[in-house]
Amino acid sequence: MNDNGTTLRKNLLKDGHMPDILDTIANLSNDEVFTPPELVNKILDLFPEEVWSNKDLKWLDPATKTGIFLREIATRLMTGLKDEFPDEEERRQHIFQNMLYGIAITDLTALMSRRSLYTSKYANGKKSIAKFKDENGNISYDNRPHTYVGDACIYCGNKKGGELDRDETKERHAYNFIHLTKEEAEKMHFDVIVGNPPYQLGDGGGGIGSAAMPIYQLFVNQALKLKPRYLAFIIPSRWFVGGRGLDDFRDFMLANTHIKTLVDYPASSDCFPGVDIVGGVCYFVMDKEYNGKCNYVIMNNDGIVSKSKRFLNEGGAGILIRYNEMISILEKVRRLGDKTFDQIVSSQKPFGLRTDFLKNPSKYDLPPVYEEEKFNKASIKIYGLSNNKRTTRVVPLNYPFPTGNTLIKQFKIFMPSTYGCSAIGEDGETPVLGEAILGSQLSACTETFTCIGGWNSEEERNNAMAYIKTKFFRFMVGIKKTTQRVTKDTYSFAPLLDFKKVWTDDELYKRYGLTEKEREFIESSVKEM
Repeated sequence: MNDNGTTLRKNLLKDGHMPDILDTIANLSNDEVFTPPELVNKILDLFPEEVWSNKDLKWLDPATKTGIFLREIATRLMTGLKDEFPDEEERRQHIFQNMLYGIAITDLTALMSRRSLYTSKYANGKKSIAKFKDENGNISYDNRPHTYVGDACIYCGNKKGGELDRDETKERHAYNFIHLTKEEAEKMHFDVIVGNPPYQLGDGGGGIGSAAMPIYQLFVNQALKLKPRYLAFIIPSRWFVGGRGLDDFRDFMLANTHIKTLVDYPASSDCFPGVDIVGGVCYFVMDKEYNGKCNYVIMNNDGIVSKSKRFLNEGGAGILIRYNEMISILEKVRRLGDKTFDQIVSSQKPFGLRTDFLKNPSKYDLPPVYEEEKFNKASIKIYGLSNNKRTTRVVPLNYPFPTGNTLIKQFKIFMPSTYGCSAIGEDGETPVLGEAILGSQLSACTETFTCIGGWNSEEERNNAMAYIKTKFFRFMVGIKKTTQRVTKDTYSFAPLLDFKKVWTDDELYKRYGLTEKEREFIESSVKEM
Protein backbone atom coordinates (compact mmCIF):
# COMPACT_ATOMS: atom_id res chain seq x y z
CA MET A 1 0.00 0.00 0.00
CA ASN A 2 2.92 2.34 0.66
CA ASP A 3 6.45 3.21 -0.34
CA ASN A 4 7.33 5.17 2.79
CA GLY A 5 4.37 7.40 2.04
CA THR A 6 6.18 9.41 -0.64
CA THR A 7 3.86 8.64 -3.55
CA LEU A 8 0.67 8.58 -1.55
CA ARG A 9 1.50 11.87 0.15
CA LYS A 10 1.27 13.67 -3.17
CA ASN A 11 -2.45 13.00 -3.13
CA LEU A 12 -2.77 14.79 0.18
CA LEU A 13 -1.73 18.21 -1.09
CA LYS A 14 -3.09 20.37 -3.86
CA ASP A 15 0.31 20.91 -5.45
CA GLY A 16 1.79 17.51 -4.58
CA HIS A 17 4.71 19.10 -2.70
CA MET A 18 5.53 18.53 0.96
CA PRO A 19 8.99 19.07 2.48
CA ASP A 20 9.32 16.10 4.83
CA ILE A 21 11.22 17.24 7.90
CA LEU A 22 9.78 14.27 9.79
CA ASP A 23 12.21 11.89 8.12
CA THR A 24 15.14 13.43 10.00
CA ILE A 25 13.70 15.18 13.06
CA ALA A 26 15.56 14.35 16.29
CA ASN A 27 14.03 13.18 19.55
CA LEU A 28 13.81 15.65 22.39
CA SER A 29 14.22 12.85 24.94
CA ASN A 30 13.82 9.10 25.37
CA ASP A 31 10.49 9.34 27.18
CA GLU A 32 8.71 11.11 24.30
CA VAL A 33 10.09 9.49 21.17
CA PHE A 34 9.24 10.79 17.70
CA THR A 35 8.12 8.07 15.30
CA PRO A 36 9.89 7.81 11.90
CA PRO A 37 7.54 7.77 8.86
CA GLU A 38 8.80 4.34 7.79
CA LEU A 39 7.87 2.83 11.15
CA VAL A 40 4.43 4.46 11.09
CA ASN A 41 3.72 2.84 7.75
CA LYS A 42 4.80 -0.57 9.04
CA ILE A 43 2.18 -0.21 11.76
CA LEU A 44 -0.51 1.01 9.39
CA ASP A 45 0.23 -1.92 7.06
CA LEU A 46 -1.17 -4.21 9.77
CA PHE A 47 -4.69 -2.80 9.44
CA PRO A 48 -7.11 -4.58 7.10
CA GLU A 49 -7.34 -3.06 3.62
CA GLU A 50 -10.99 -2.12 3.97
CA VAL A 51 -10.33 0.59 6.59
CA TRP A 52 -8.81 2.82 3.90
CA SER A 53 -12.03 2.91 1.88
CA ASN A 54 -14.45 3.41 4.78
CA LYS A 55 -15.54 7.05 4.90
CA ASP A 56 -17.38 6.65 8.21
CA LEU A 57 -14.43 5.70 10.43
CA LYS A 58 -13.12 8.21 12.95
CA TRP A 59 -9.39 8.01 13.70
CA LEU A 60 -7.61 9.37 16.79
CA ASP A 61 -3.97 9.83 17.71
CA PRO A 62 -4.27 10.50 21.47
CA ALA A 63 -0.63 11.53 21.90
CA THR A 64 0.33 13.27 18.69
CA LYS A 65 3.79 14.81 18.56
CA THR A 66 4.76 15.47 14.94
CA GLY A 67 1.44 14.50 13.39
CA ILE A 68 3.09 11.70 11.45
CA PHE A 69 0.41 9.10 12.18
CA LEU A 70 -2.40 11.43 11.09
CA ARG A 71 -0.51 12.50 8.00
CA GLU A 72 0.22 8.96 6.81
CA ILE A 73 -3.36 7.90 7.53
CA ALA A 74 -4.56 10.85 5.45
CA THR A 75 -2.40 9.86 2.48
CA ARG A 76 -3.88 6.36 2.49
CA LEU A 77 -7.43 7.63 2.82
CA MET A 78 -6.89 10.02 -0.10
CA THR A 79 -6.22 6.95 -2.25
CA GLY A 80 -8.74 4.61 -0.66
CA LEU A 81 -11.69 7.02 -0.89
CA LYS A 82 -11.27 7.98 -4.55
CA ASP A 83 -14.35 6.03 -5.61
CA GLU A 84 -16.44 7.44 -2.75
CA PHE A 85 -15.32 11.03 -3.41
CA PRO A 86 -14.18 11.44 -7.04
CA ASP A 87 -13.65 15.15 -6.43
CA GLU A 88 -10.23 15.48 -4.81
CA GLU A 89 -11.02 18.62 -2.83
CA GLU A 90 -14.27 17.22 -1.44
CA ARG A 91 -12.39 14.04 -0.46
CA ARG A 92 -9.64 16.01 1.28
CA GLN A 93 -12.03 18.11 3.32
CA HIS A 94 -14.12 15.11 4.35
CA ILE A 95 -10.99 13.36 5.62
CA PHE A 96 -9.67 16.37 7.53
CA GLN A 97 -12.97 17.56 8.96
CA ASN A 98 -14.76 14.29 9.70
CA MET A 99 -12.23 11.48 10.04
CA LEU A 100 -8.92 12.55 11.59
CA TYR A 101 -8.44 13.80 15.16
CA GLY A 102 -5.45 14.32 17.40
CA ILE A 103 -4.72 15.22 21.02
CA ALA A 104 -1.28 16.80 21.33
CA ILE A 105 0.98 16.23 24.32
CA THR A 106 2.36 19.80 24.42
CA ASP A 107 1.63 23.16 22.84
CA LEU A 108 4.67 22.74 20.58
CA THR A 109 3.63 19.31 19.33
CA ALA A 110 0.12 20.64 18.61
CA LEU A 111 1.67 23.23 16.27
CA MET A 112 3.94 20.60 14.70
CA SER A 113 1.05 18.21 14.14
CA ARG A 114 -1.10 20.85 12.46
CA ARG A 115 1.83 21.83 10.28
CA SER A 116 2.29 18.20 9.22
CA LEU A 117 -1.38 17.52 8.53
CA TYR A 118 -2.77 20.87 7.38
CA THR A 119 0.57 22.32 6.10
CA SER A 120 0.00 25.22 8.48
CA LYS A 121 0.39 25.44 12.24
CA TYR A 122 -2.99 27.17 12.23
CA ALA A 123 -5.84 25.12 10.78
CA ASN A 124 -7.60 28.28 9.56
CA GLY A 125 -4.45 29.94 8.25
CA LYS A 126 -3.93 31.11 4.66
CA LYS A 127 -1.55 28.24 3.91
CA SER A 128 -3.77 25.57 5.43
CA ILE A 129 -5.14 23.03 2.96
CA ALA A 130 -7.97 22.27 5.38
CA LYS A 131 -11.00 24.47 5.84
CA PHE A 132 -11.63 25.15 9.51
CA LYS A 133 -13.09 28.19 11.24
CA ASP A 134 -10.79 27.92 14.26
CA GLU A 135 -7.02 27.65 14.39
CA ASN A 136 -6.94 24.24 16.12
CA GLY A 137 -8.90 22.24 13.58
CA ASN A 138 -9.26 18.69 14.89
CA ILE A 139 -5.95 18.74 16.77
CA SER A 140 -6.48 19.92 20.33
CA TYR A 141 -4.24 20.73 23.25
CA ASP A 142 -5.04 21.89 26.76
CA ASN A 143 -2.36 22.61 29.36
CA ARG A 144 -4.63 21.33 32.07
CA PRO A 145 -3.51 20.94 35.70
CA HIS A 146 -3.03 17.67 37.54
CA THR A 147 -5.94 16.62 39.74
CA TYR A 148 -4.67 15.78 43.20
CA VAL A 149 -6.29 13.62 45.82
CA GLY A 150 -3.93 13.48 48.72
CA ASP A 151 -0.34 13.62 47.49
CA ALA A 152 -0.80 12.29 43.95
CA CYS A 153 -2.70 13.04 40.73
CA ILE A 154 -5.60 10.60 40.44
CA TYR A 155 -5.02 10.21 36.71
CA CYS A 156 -1.24 9.82 36.30
CA GLY A 157 0.22 9.57 39.80
CA ASN A 158 2.31 12.76 39.59
CA LYS A 159 3.39 13.83 43.07
CA LYS A 160 1.91 17.01 44.49
CA GLY A 161 4.55 19.68 44.96
CA GLY A 162 6.86 17.95 42.49
CA GLU A 163 8.56 19.33 39.40
CA LEU A 164 5.44 19.03 37.24
CA ASP A 165 3.16 20.76 39.75
CA ARG A 166 3.45 24.04 37.85
CA ASP A 167 1.40 27.09 36.97
CA GLU A 168 -0.20 27.61 33.56
CA THR A 169 2.87 29.40 32.15
CA LYS A 170 4.77 26.07 31.93
CA GLU A 171 4.02 22.66 30.48
CA ARG A 172 2.53 20.49 33.21
CA HIS A 173 2.66 17.27 31.18
CA ALA A 174 -0.79 16.41 32.48
CA TYR A 175 -1.36 14.58 29.21
CA ASN A 176 -4.88 15.39 28.08
CA PHE A 177 -5.97 11.94 26.96
CA ILE A 178 -5.29 10.19 30.26
CA HIS A 179 -6.59 13.18 32.25
CA LEU A 180 -10.04 13.12 30.66
CA THR A 181 -12.88 13.29 33.13
CA LYS A 182 -15.43 10.49 33.01
CA GLU A 183 -17.91 12.89 31.40
CA GLU A 184 -15.40 13.94 28.71
CA ALA A 185 -14.52 10.34 27.89
CA GLU A 186 -18.18 9.30 27.62
CA LYS A 187 -18.73 11.91 24.88
CA MET A 188 -15.95 10.48 22.72
CA HIS A 189 -16.26 7.80 20.07
CA PHE A 190 -13.49 6.67 17.76
CA ASP A 191 -13.31 3.61 15.57
CA VAL A 192 -9.51 3.49 15.37
CA ILE A 193 -7.02 4.74 17.96
CA VAL A 194 -3.36 4.68 17.01
CA GLY A 195 -0.17 6.34 18.23
CA ASN A 196 3.09 6.42 20.16
CA PRO A 197 2.35 7.67 23.69
CA PRO A 198 4.82 9.11 26.22
CA TYR A 199 6.62 6.26 27.93
CA GLN A 200 7.12 7.65 31.42
CA LEU A 201 6.05 10.53 33.59
CA GLY A 202 8.54 13.31 33.02
CA ASP A 203 9.15 16.81 31.75
CA GLY A 204 10.88 15.85 28.54
CA GLY A 205 14.34 15.67 30.06
CA GLY A 206 14.39 12.25 31.66
CA GLY A 207 15.78 9.01 30.40
CA ILE A 208 13.96 5.75 30.18
CA GLY A 209 15.59 3.89 33.05
CA SER A 210 13.98 1.03 34.85
CA ALA A 211 13.34 3.16 37.94
CA ALA A 212 11.16 5.69 36.05
CA MET A 213 7.40 5.45 36.56
CA PRO A 214 5.85 4.11 33.32
CA ILE A 215 2.83 5.89 31.90
CA TYR A 216 2.24 4.31 28.48
CA GLN A 217 -0.05 1.65 29.93
CA LEU A 218 -2.44 4.42 31.03
CA PHE A 219 -2.87 5.47 27.40
CA VAL A 220 -3.72 1.90 26.39
CA ASN A 221 -6.18 1.54 29.27
CA GLN A 222 -7.86 4.86 28.48
CA ALA A 223 -8.12 4.01 24.78
CA LEU A 224 -9.85 0.72 25.62
CA LYS A 225 -12.45 2.59 27.65
CA LEU A 226 -13.52 4.31 24.42
CA LYS A 227 -14.26 0.85 22.90
CA PRO A 228 -12.66 1.34 19.46
CA ARG A 229 -12.85 -1.37 16.80
CA TYR A 230 -9.07 -1.17 16.27
CA LEU A 231 -6.27 -0.09 18.61
CA ALA A 232 -2.57 0.18 17.73
CA PHE A 233 0.23 1.55 19.90
CA ILE A 234 4.00 1.40 19.97
CA ILE A 235 5.27 1.08 23.54
CA PRO A 236 8.26 -0.25 25.54
CA SER A 237 8.39 -4.04 25.90
CA ARG A 238 9.11 -3.96 29.63
CA TRP A 239 5.48 -4.85 30.29
CA PHE A 240 6.34 -8.39 29.13
CA VAL A 241 7.54 -9.20 32.65
CA GLY A 242 5.66 -6.48 34.58
CA GLY A 243 7.40 -4.63 37.35
CA ARG A 244 6.87 -1.15 38.67
CA GLY A 245 3.28 -0.15 37.90
CA LEU A 246 2.97 -2.75 35.12
CA ASP A 247 1.87 -6.02 36.74
CA ASP A 248 -1.87 -5.54 36.16
CA PHE A 249 -1.25 -4.31 32.63
CA ARG A 250 0.97 -7.33 31.89
CA ASP A 251 -1.69 -9.72 33.16
CA PHE A 252 -4.35 -8.01 31.05
CA MET A 253 -2.25 -8.09 27.89
CA LEU A 254 -1.20 -11.72 28.33
CA ALA A 255 -4.82 -12.81 28.70
CA ASN A 256 -6.05 -10.66 25.81
CA THR A 257 -7.08 -12.71 22.77
CA HIS A 258 -7.99 -9.63 20.68
CA ILE A 259 -4.33 -8.76 19.98
CA LYS A 260 -4.04 -9.87 16.36
CA THR A 261 -0.40 -8.92 15.79
CA LEU A 262 2.49 -7.97 18.07
CA VAL A 263 5.85 -6.95 16.60
CA ASP A 264 8.74 -6.96 19.08
CA TYR A 265 12.14 -5.26 18.80
CA PRO A 266 14.39 -6.58 21.65
CA ALA A 267 16.91 -3.86 20.75
CA SER A 268 15.08 -0.53 20.61
CA SER A 269 17.72 1.04 18.37
CA ASP A 270 16.62 -1.34 15.60
CA CYS A 271 13.25 0.39 15.73
CA PHE A 272 14.23 3.92 16.82
CA PRO A 273 17.77 4.62 15.59
CA GLY A 274 19.91 6.15 18.33
CA VAL A 275 17.35 5.52 21.09
CA ASP A 276 18.21 3.09 23.89
CA ILE A 277 15.13 1.82 25.72
CA VAL A 278 15.94 -0.97 28.14
CA GLY A 279 14.02 -4.13 27.29
CA GLY A 280 13.19 -3.04 23.74
CA VAL A 281 9.96 -1.77 22.18
CA CYS A 282 6.96 -3.34 20.51
CA TYR A 283 3.88 -2.38 18.57
CA PHE A 284 0.59 -4.22 18.42
CA VAL A 285 -2.80 -4.12 16.72
CA MET A 286 -5.86 -5.04 18.74
CA ASP A 287 -9.09 -5.91 16.91
CA LYS A 288 -12.21 -5.98 19.06
CA GLU A 289 -13.86 -8.53 16.76
CA TYR A 290 -10.85 -10.85 16.59
CA ASN A 291 -10.53 -13.67 19.11
CA GLY A 292 -7.62 -16.08 18.85
CA LYS A 293 -3.87 -16.53 18.85
CA CYS A 294 -1.51 -13.62 18.23
CA ASN A 295 0.83 -13.28 15.26
CA TYR A 296 4.00 -12.68 17.27
CA VAL A 297 6.99 -11.36 15.31
CA ILE A 298 10.50 -10.59 16.58
CA MET A 299 12.47 -8.06 14.52
CA ASN A 300 15.94 -6.59 14.29
CA ASN A 301 17.81 -4.39 11.81
CA ASP A 302 18.07 -7.21 9.30
CA GLY A 303 14.36 -8.04 9.32
CA ILE A 304 12.33 -10.86 10.86
CA VAL A 305 14.20 -12.96 13.43
CA SER A 306 11.31 -15.27 14.20
CA LYS A 307 7.55 -15.43 13.94
CA SER A 308 4.90 -17.64 15.43
CA LYS A 309 1.17 -17.78 16.05
CA ARG A 310 0.58 -18.34 19.73
CA PHE A 311 -1.11 -17.06 22.84
CA LEU A 312 0.99 -14.45 24.60
CA ASN A 313 0.98 -16.41 27.84
CA GLU A 314 2.35 -19.50 26.09
CA GLY A 315 4.04 -21.77 28.60
CA GLY A 316 1.92 -20.43 31.48
CA ALA A 317 4.88 -18.55 32.91
CA GLY A 318 2.93 -15.39 33.74
CA ILE A 319 5.19 -13.33 31.47
CA LEU A 320 5.56 -12.96 27.72
CA ILE A 321 8.45 -15.24 26.75
CA ARG A 322 10.03 -14.00 23.54
CA TYR A 323 11.43 -17.13 21.94
CA ASN A 324 9.85 -20.54 21.37
CA GLU A 325 13.13 -22.17 22.42
CA MET A 326 12.80 -20.44 25.78
CA ILE A 327 9.31 -21.87 26.25
CA SER A 328 10.35 -25.46 25.53
CA ILE A 329 13.42 -25.21 27.79
CA LEU A 330 11.39 -23.71 30.64
CA GLU A 331 8.78 -26.46 30.34
CA LYS A 332 11.47 -29.15 30.55
CA VAL A 333 13.08 -27.54 33.59
CA ARG A 334 9.73 -27.25 35.37
CA ARG A 335 8.89 -30.86 34.59
CA LEU A 336 11.37 -32.14 37.23
CA GLY A 337 9.68 -30.13 39.96
CA ASP A 338 12.86 -28.61 41.42
CA LYS A 339 12.58 -25.80 43.92
CA THR A 340 13.44 -22.40 42.48
CA PHE A 341 16.57 -20.33 43.07
CA ASP A 342 14.67 -17.24 44.24
CA GLN A 343 14.08 -19.05 47.55
CA ILE A 344 17.69 -18.31 48.56
CA VAL A 345 17.78 -14.74 47.17
CA SER A 346 17.13 -11.79 49.46
CA SER A 347 14.65 -9.02 48.85
CA GLN A 348 15.80 -5.44 48.38
CA LYS A 349 18.02 -4.16 51.20
CA PRO A 350 19.01 -7.60 52.58
CA PHE A 351 20.53 -6.05 55.70
CA GLY A 352 18.34 -2.93 55.80
CA LEU A 353 21.12 -0.65 54.50
CA ARG A 354 20.43 1.93 51.79
CA THR A 355 22.86 2.69 48.95
CA ASP A 356 24.30 5.78 50.64
CA PHE A 357 24.78 4.06 53.98
CA LEU A 358 28.58 3.88 53.72
CA LYS A 359 28.73 7.60 53.07
CA ASN A 360 26.30 8.72 55.74
CA PRO A 361 25.17 6.10 58.30
CA SER A 362 24.06 8.81 60.73
CA LYS A 363 21.29 9.67 58.24
CA TYR A 364 19.70 6.39 59.29
CA ASP A 365 20.39 6.81 63.02
CA LEU A 366 23.18 4.21 62.91
CA PRO A 367 26.72 4.43 64.36
CA PRO A 368 29.72 5.30 62.16
CA VAL A 369 31.54 2.83 59.91
CA TYR A 370 35.33 2.43 59.63
CA GLU A 371 37.92 1.93 56.94
CA GLU A 372 38.66 -1.64 55.85
CA GLU A 373 42.09 -1.79 57.50
CA LYS A 374 40.33 -2.04 60.85
CA PHE A 375 38.74 -5.36 59.81
CA ASN A 376 39.46 -8.25 62.17
CA LYS A 377 37.71 -11.20 63.78
CA ALA A 378 35.75 -8.82 65.97
CA SER A 379 34.23 -6.88 63.05
CA ILE A 380 31.91 -7.23 60.06
CA LYS A 381 32.84 -6.20 56.51
CA ILE A 382 30.17 -4.28 54.55
CA TYR A 383 30.18 -4.11 50.75
CA GLY A 384 28.71 -1.14 48.93
CA LEU A 385 29.42 1.82 46.66
CA SER A 386 31.30 5.05 47.27
CA ASN A 387 31.65 7.59 44.47
CA ASN A 388 30.19 4.95 42.12
CA LYS A 389 32.99 2.49 42.93
CA ARG A 390 32.78 -0.72 44.91
CA THR A 391 34.18 -0.30 48.37
CA THR A 392 34.12 -1.87 51.82
CA ARG A 393 33.83 -0.58 55.36
CA VAL A 394 33.83 -2.36 58.70
CA VAL A 395 31.65 -2.24 61.80
CA PRO A 396 31.83 -4.00 65.18
CA LEU A 397 30.28 -7.45 65.71
CA ASN A 398 27.46 -5.97 67.77
CA TYR A 399 26.48 -3.47 65.07
CA PRO A 400 22.65 -2.95 65.06
CA PHE A 401 21.74 -4.06 61.51
CA PRO A 402 18.04 -3.39 60.81
CA THR A 403 17.55 -6.85 59.18
CA GLY A 404 19.39 -9.94 57.93
CA ASN A 405 21.33 -10.72 61.08
CA THR A 406 21.10 -14.51 60.62
CA LEU A 407 22.90 -14.25 57.25
CA ILE A 408 25.87 -12.33 58.63
CA LYS A 409 27.60 -15.39 60.10
CA GLN A 410 27.02 -17.54 56.99
CA PHE A 411 28.84 -17.84 53.66
CA LYS A 412 27.00 -16.05 50.83
CA ILE A 413 27.21 -14.38 47.44
CA PHE A 414 26.56 -10.69 46.78
CA MET A 415 25.12 -10.01 43.33
CA PRO A 416 24.63 -6.49 41.85
CA SER A 417 20.97 -5.46 42.04
CA THR A 418 21.23 -3.59 38.73
CA TYR A 419 23.18 -4.65 35.68
CA GLY A 420 22.98 -4.11 31.90
CA CYS A 421 20.01 -5.90 30.44
CA SER A 422 19.12 -9.37 29.23
CA ALA A 423 21.24 -10.76 26.41
CA ILE A 424 18.90 -13.66 25.75
CA GLY A 425 18.14 -14.03 22.08
CA GLU A 426 19.92 -10.81 21.15
CA ASP A 427 23.64 -10.80 20.38
CA GLY A 428 24.99 -12.76 23.33
CA GLU A 429 27.34 -9.92 24.20
CA THR A 430 26.00 -9.24 27.70
CA PRO A 431 26.56 -11.78 30.49
CA VAL A 432 23.08 -11.05 31.99
CA LEU A 433 24.36 -10.77 35.57
CA GLY A 434 27.06 -8.52 36.94
CA GLU A 435 30.28 -9.51 38.71
CA ALA A 436 29.51 -11.29 41.96
CA ILE A 437 31.32 -11.01 45.30
CA LEU A 438 32.05 -14.09 47.40
CA GLY A 439 30.78 -13.10 50.81
CA SER A 440 32.60 -14.64 53.73
CA GLN A 441 31.30 -15.15 57.23
CA LEU A 442 30.96 -11.84 59.06
CA SER A 443 30.00 -9.84 55.96
CA ALA A 444 27.00 -7.80 54.82
CA CYS A 445 26.07 -5.39 52.02
CA THR A 446 24.02 -2.33 51.16
CA GLU A 447 21.08 -2.44 48.73
CA THR A 448 23.59 -2.09 45.89
CA PHE A 449 23.59 -5.89 46.06
CA THR A 450 21.19 -8.71 46.65
CA CYS A 451 22.33 -11.49 48.94
CA ILE A 452 22.30 -15.12 47.79
CA GLY A 453 22.61 -17.88 50.38
CA GLY A 454 23.70 -18.41 53.03
CA TRP A 455 25.58 -21.61 53.55
CA ASN A 456 27.40 -23.07 56.51
CA SER A 457 30.34 -24.21 54.38
CA GLU A 458 32.64 -22.35 52.03
CA GLU A 459 32.52 -25.32 49.63
CA GLU A 460 28.75 -25.02 49.12
CA ARG A 461 29.07 -21.31 48.45
CA ASN A 462 31.81 -21.90 45.90
CA ASN A 463 29.77 -24.61 44.18
CA ALA A 464 26.79 -22.24 44.04
CA MET A 465 29.04 -19.61 42.46
CA ALA A 466 30.17 -22.14 39.85
CA TYR A 467 26.49 -22.83 39.10
CA ILE A 468 25.75 -19.11 38.73
CA LYS A 469 28.57 -18.88 36.17
CA THR A 470 27.06 -21.57 33.94
CA LYS A 471 25.34 -20.43 30.78
CA PHE A 472 22.34 -22.55 31.71
CA PHE A 473 21.74 -20.67 34.96
CA ARG A 474 22.15 -17.23 33.43
CA PHE A 475 19.91 -18.23 30.55
CA MET A 476 17.14 -19.17 32.98
CA VAL A 477 17.60 -15.84 34.77
CA GLY A 478 17.67 -13.99 31.46
CA ILE A 479 14.24 -15.29 30.43
CA LYS A 480 12.70 -13.06 33.07
CA LYS A 481 15.18 -10.18 32.96
CA THR A 482 14.29 -7.38 30.53
CA THR A 483 15.41 -4.42 32.63
CA GLN A 484 18.56 -3.42 34.46
CA ARG A 485 17.05 -4.37 37.81
CA VAL A 486 17.86 -7.79 39.24
CA THR A 487 15.31 -8.64 41.93
CA LYS A 488 14.48 -11.77 43.89
CA ASP A 489 11.78 -12.57 41.32
CA THR A 490 14.30 -12.40 38.46
CA TYR A 491 15.73 -15.73 39.66
CA SER A 492 12.38 -17.54 39.88
CA PHE A 493 12.81 -19.61 36.68
CA ALA A 494 16.25 -20.97 37.64
CA PRO A 495 16.14 -24.29 39.52
CA LEU A 496 17.63 -24.59 43.01
CA LEU A 497 20.01 -27.55 43.15
CA ASP A 498 22.18 -29.40 45.66
CA PHE A 499 25.42 -27.46 46.06
CA LYS A 500 27.33 -30.23 47.73
CA LYS A 501 28.58 -30.89 44.18
CA VAL A 502 29.79 -28.81 41.24
CA TRP A 503 27.38 -28.42 38.31
CA THR A 504 28.55 -27.94 34.70
CA ASP A 505 26.55 -26.90 31.66
CA ASP A 506 26.83 -30.39 30.16
CA GLU A 507 25.44 -31.98 33.33
CA LEU A 508 22.59 -29.45 33.43
CA TYR A 509 21.70 -29.99 29.77
CA LYS A 510 21.54 -33.75 30.39
CA ARG A 511 19.56 -33.36 33.62
CA TYR A 512 16.78 -31.49 31.87
CA GLY A 513 16.87 -33.46 28.62
CA LEU A 514 17.68 -30.52 26.35
CA THR A 515 18.01 -31.18 22.63
CA GLU A 516 21.09 -30.24 20.65
CA LYS A 517 19.18 -27.31 19.17
CA GLU A 518 18.17 -26.07 22.62
CA ARG A 519 21.73 -26.39 23.87
CA GLU A 520 23.02 -24.40 20.90
CA PHE A 521 20.41 -21.71 21.56
CA ILE A 522 21.65 -21.29 25.13
CA GLU A 523 25.31 -21.35 24.09
CA SER A 524 24.80 -18.68 21.43
CA SER A 525 22.61 -16.47 23.60
CA VAL A 526 24.74 -15.99 26.71
CA LYS A 527 28.28 -14.70 27.01
CA GLU A 528 30.90 -16.37 29.19
CA MET A 529 30.88 -14.82 32.67
